[in-house]
Amino acid sequence: MTALKDLRFEVKGSTLPRRRVRLTSDGKAPLEAATPPEFRGGTPGLWSPEDLLVAAVVSCYAVTLESIAEHRGLELRWVEVAGTGHVTRRAEGRIGFVVIELAVDLTVGTGFEREAERAAHSAEQACLIAHALEIPVELELRVHAPQAFQPAAVG
Repeated sequence: MTALKDLRFEVKGSTLPRRRVRLTSDGKAPLEAATPPEFRGGTPGLWSPEDLLVAAVVSCYAVTLESIAEHRGLELRWVEVAGTGHVTRRAEGRIGFVVIELAVDLTVGTGFEREAERAAHSAEQACLIAHALEIPVELELRVHAPQAFQPAAVG
């Protein structure tokens, strides 16, 4: 087994007028983020740091699940992950995230539902971004398998 490299992910932020920031990272398209419209002075229609945090958990979970399924030889026919970050006043009195909920819908072949459930829970445990947070990430899982076609009885 090879040793894990010391990985670095660098992002630069440059402030723009009206509480916005331009985010750049070498070789990637720039992204503009702003204070969310739920906060005073926020800008509707742009990604906020809060959106990006939830998006980081959603995308990390989805690609981790895909990787685990591939490693196990499990075909995922459809995956949809919806994330909801809950922000409120925390116990220590400051406003912050208290939980991120992931609603995961998986479609797999008939007979692979249990393996899909195991892969989904493994992805929850392996998601690097979720591990970096001080708050829980909760999983609500729905696994679907299309029913085999049953021709109607004749006669």
